[in-house]
Amino acid sequence: MRVMYTKPKLKDLSQGSRIAFVRQFRLMTQDDVSDKLGLTGECKRRTITRYEKGDRNPKDDRTLEIAQILNVNINSIKKYEYKEPIDIIYTLMWLEELIPNYNIDLSCVPNINDNNIVILKNFFKEWDIMRKKRGKREISYESYIEWKFKYELTGDVNCHG
Repeated sequence: MRVMYTKPKLKDLSQGSRIAFVRQFRLMTQDDVSDKLGLTGECKRRTITRYEKGDRNPKDDRTLEIAQILNVNINSIKKYEYKEPIDIIYTLMWLEELIPNYNIDLSCVPNINDNNIVILKNFFKEWDIMRKKRGKREISYESYIEWKFKYELTGDVNCHG
């Protein structure tokens, strides 16, 4: 029997949908994740199903465990509170899975010496490089998604822009 890979579909931007997307991208079943979390019993899959449907949200320590099992940065699957720029960054990257090829242009935003603006502008520069590599087929879709799953803020943020 030949198994064919199909790209997972992101239902929405909810935490549960993002967890399901990554799990499917990793070719893991809900049982696989349940086993690695140490869940037991006849209904061990129920917890993961509830997370993915949004009926329950995993606590922070459980979210970290799931991120480690799925081999992603916790920021890619955590519940966003938008208190830090990284939440905006990951939301924008996930939005691309819902709306492919959308573009945000910050060229008109002045060089404000605000750390959050500098962080976002630096991210957009990195993201633009990766998108161009993907567009030119220098990297695969899988490599591009891996970059997004594991993205971390890099370097020192200087406010001189």
